[in-house]
Amino acid sequence: MRIQQTLEGGLRIDVMDGGDWNVLGGIPHDALSADEPLAERLGALINHEALAEDWQEFIVPDLDEAFRSDVAHVAAAVAEAHSQAGGGEGPLWITRDDAMKWYSALNQARLAIEDRHRFGPEEDFDPARLTAESGAALLRSMLYLNLQKFLLAVVMR
Repeated sequence: MRIQQTLEGGLRIDVMDGGDWNVLGGIPHDALSADEPLAERLGALINHEALAEDWQEFIVPDLDEAFRSDVAHVAAAVAEAHSQAGGGEGPLWITRDDAMKWYSALNQARLAIEDRHRFGPEEDFDPARLTAESGAALLRSMLYLNLQKFLLAVVMR
């Protein structure tokens, strides 16, 4: 997989093989794999009872819908690019207009991975405790983080 800036200020991801497509196709799966939706997990951080109730009633439904919409957008973009490439080598384009949706979906995926695997702070991280599954999840999380960095540095600046 190669990532480069486009003349229009977006990103072009050159997918080299089926493994790359699997990783990109995993973004929606990872994003939606948490036990509890992100909007509700964020609401659980509110300590004030009345504010927490208002958050659940007024914010969670719209925020959850927006989060799911962002993930669906990314899933559709990956599926369309995969189809156009016939499952082989091909480009995946992220335009300036799509950048925030991609950033959101990648962030949701990273948060869900951390929620499941509990890697914790870097200074406390012990690679010896990684299983094959958690090691693969860590690599995906790192790729998602780097894609977010590209989005911030190149597309969303």
